[in-house]
Amino acid sequence: MAGLALDGVNPDVGLLYDINGLARSAPPWFDRVMGFVGEYGIMLALVLVALWCWWSVRRRGTAEDSVAGVAALVWAPLAAGVALLVNVPIRGFVERPRPFLDHQGLEVLVAGKTDFSFVSDHSTMAMAIGVGVFVANRRFGFAAIGLALAEGFCRVYMGVHYPTDVVGGFALGTAVVLLLAPPAQALLTPLVSAVSRSGVAGRLVRSRRAVTQDQEHELLDIPEPVVRPGHNDLAA
Repeated sequence: MAGLALDGVNPDVGLLYDINGLARSAPPWFDRVMGFVGEYGIMLALVLVALWCWWSVRRRGTAEDSVAGVAALVWAPLAAGVALLVNVPIRGFVERPRPFLDHQGLEVLVAGKTDFSFVSDHSTMAMAIGVGVFVANRRFGFAAIGLALAEGFCRVYMGVHYPTDVVGGFALGTAVVLLLAPPAQALLTPLVSAVSRSGVAGRLVRSRRAVTQDQEHELLDIPEPVVRPGHNDLAA
């Protein structure tokens, strides 16, 4: 199966040249930035988004909300690790060479890539974390998934993956997170709940300054409706 998408008229290869062609026309400093961003920067940004989400879920809502959110966030990196392990036999079975080994004229921004190409580890890991954060909190999840999509674009831009390598990584990361989420949450939720009831470690799950919805209502100084004696409802 090593001949997957090697034909120059294949849309996969055509899209590879279209996206990677942007690197050929870009200034050298921009390509260096894209190389760093695609290799390390976006993954670091995903970690920061996950940490920001953790900081938020432990300070808002009920204690049950915090436990569920933190359990989902713990599952995100674990799912990424599981997805990478699942990808090991997939790569060995498909045995697809890196695109720059079979196609001339590509601008390769990162050297030293000698392993197989399908599926993309970076795309798999990024989307697994993105979907995992989305399960914990939709607002942060949209940002994380957006970063994962940018990671996939960068891998093609850098000339180290075909577009279908990226799409396969997205599918693998998403599938592992969602399909294994029920048993993972069944195991992680009681564990996180037990941690939340402990002393110092409990602050990892629930902040002492956590604000419930009722308290947030009071902080915003939203007045409660007042029912005055003698004033009946208009529908009465």
